[in-house]
Formats: sequence, C-alpha cells, structure tokens
Amino acid sequence: MRHPMLPDLLQPGLGLVFCGTAAGRRSAAEGAYYAHPGNQFWRALHAVQLTPRQFAPAEFPLLQALGIGLTDLAKHHMGNDDELPRDAFDALALRRKIERHAPSLLAFTSKAAARLVLGPSVHYGWQREHINETRLCVLPSPSGQARGHWDIGPWQELAAGFRAL
Repeated sequence: MRHPMLPDLLQPGLGLVFCGTAAGRRSAAEGAYYAHPGNQFWRALHAVQLTPRQFAPAEFPLLQALGIGLTDLAKHHMGNDDELPRDAFDALALRRKIERHAPSLLAFTSKAAARLVLGPSVHYGWQREHINETRLCVLPSPSGQARGHWDIGPWQELAAGFRAL
C-alpha cells in the first residue's frame, strides 16, 4: 500500500476540515501542508482568527487541538493540479472520510478541489449541498499561483461560521 504524500489530520468531532487538491512539491518535500512561502493559507487562518498566531506549516498537527483538520483529494500525488493525472483525485474517498468523521464544516481551499467533488457549478462561499450533516464552503485558493483570485472575504465568512458552532 502506498503512503500518502501528507497524512490526513482527521478525527471524529472536528468543527472544520480543510480540503485541498494535492500536496504541492514543497509541501511534499517538507511533509507539511501549505508549505510554500507564497501560500496564504497559514496567514489567512491567523488573519481570520482561526488560529491564535500564525502557525508554521510544520506545526499543522496543532490544528486538531483547535478543532480543525486537513486532507487532500489526491493523497498519493504531488504537484500542481494541471500536472496530475485525472485519476489522482478521489472524490469518493473524501466523501467517505467526511461521512465517517462527520466534521461540522468542510472547506475546499480552491474551486478546483470543490468542482472535483461537487461538480462544475460551485461558487465561493457556502454551498447548498451537504455531505450528510456537514456544511460545505468553497474558498479562494491561498496558492501563490492563484493570487489574482485571492479574496479573504469567504475565509472570514467561514471563520464566522466556525465560531458560531
């Protein structure tokens, strides 16, 4: 059995799980989610007050104590979305993980990730669809390559929803 590029940070009872498409090369090399210095993920979490300070990527396991988890759609591949084979993304496995762990909220960290699971008609923010009782949210990608689409607004809405739990 192949090992995942990055381990899932999942357990029952989480309030929020973030789901990306795949580990980038830097993240895979460092064994840490959202490790590229140009990625806004860790800055955004702190800016919207989901973390008490800006965590370093290697500190990702600390998120669980805050009720936050992490996963990706492509667990056995790394690189940019457009470099990955179509069969790298396992939407069914993600749905099964979410059904099993039942977080209150699932946030996709890009429209690309959300489209792979929910289909082409997603928009930023809260979605009508749920996975069982889990509410779904689509966020602008924090990747440096998606800087032109960056907007902290949906991240702020997600944080408000998380605090309201």
